[in-house]
Amino acid sequence: MTLAQAPLLVDGATHSAQTFRQMIKDLSHGAEGVTEAGDLKVTSLPVPGGGVQVGDGSAVIRGKANMWQGSYTAYNIGPSTVPIAPTGAVPRSDLIVLRVQDPEFEGGLDPAKDAINFFDVIPNVSSTTTSVPKGVTGVGLARLDIPANTGTITAAMIRDLRKVANPRRERTLYTAYPSKLTKAWRDDDKWHNWPPDARWQIPVPEWATKLILTITLAGLRMDFDSLYGRLQPVFGSIEGQDTVVDDNQGKVVRRSTAVVADTITLPASYRGTTQTLYMQASMSANWKGDLSVDGGTSIITDIEFTEGAV
Repeated sequence: MTLAQAPLLVDGATHSAQTFRQMIKDLSHGAEGVTEAGDLKVTSLPVPGGGVQVGDGSAVIRGKANMWQGSYTAYNIGPSTVPIAPTGAVPRSDLIVLRVQDPEFEGGLDPAKDAINFFDVIPNVSSTTTSVPKGVTGVGLARLDIPANTGTITAAMIRDLRKVANPRRERTLYTAYPSKLTKAWRDDDKWHNWPPDARWQIPVPEWATKLILTITLAGLRMDFDSLYGRLQPVFGSIEGQDTVVDDNQGKVVRRSTAVVADTITLPASYRGTTQTLYMQASMSANWKGDLSVDGGTSIITDIEFTEGAV
């Protein structure tokens, strides 16, 4: 194949459908999937019955019939109902697909009067299926795992298979430098906010569905005796994973580094808001050593928000 003519967009030129499909492929980086986290979600009908409902949204669909086919876009406005056939004496898994059937490459649909993109049901797929069959131009939205002798589709039967075509990411570093010595001194096995310097106001993007955080405390100070405790991040009202601080070097003053990390699935109510990120410590009642931060301590927080289907 020679270099395609004419390049987009040139006055006086005629541009083929393939030219626009290649542009969609280029702009979407060759990826396919739904556009945003909540797009085209498959749910049971408002009154569960013999079908499912596909919500608002759009998607990019990569052509599978030809390597130079390019990509398509499709969108849905308002809920669409997709009928599902009842099962018989054995269970069945069906795949719900947003499909494109371009007559230039497959089938005999007429674009002037026929629906070229549509919600399709591929029946009798494996109960472990997570993607469309090879050669099908479409993106998988959900798999229905339907028990035997069932004509009503409930939420428990729907497995979400959507993927965001080009998920957004946003990463920011925050730092804190304690100016004076403060101790996690309450040896009572209870959680207390500490250190006071490890506190930030974090804006949550409206599209974010997950938070990946790492807090590094470099130059933690320990003295007085051996100690045992736990450190934990808190984001809004969500308590993260614990990190153990376990040191038995006795009374000598020493320093160490602790890393606290977690991956948090964000509630919908957090999106587009500002949440407080802080730390807390719980020191063992059986160990009397002191854990401190001071002017020799640096606190570095790595925050990354990511987007995924919800």
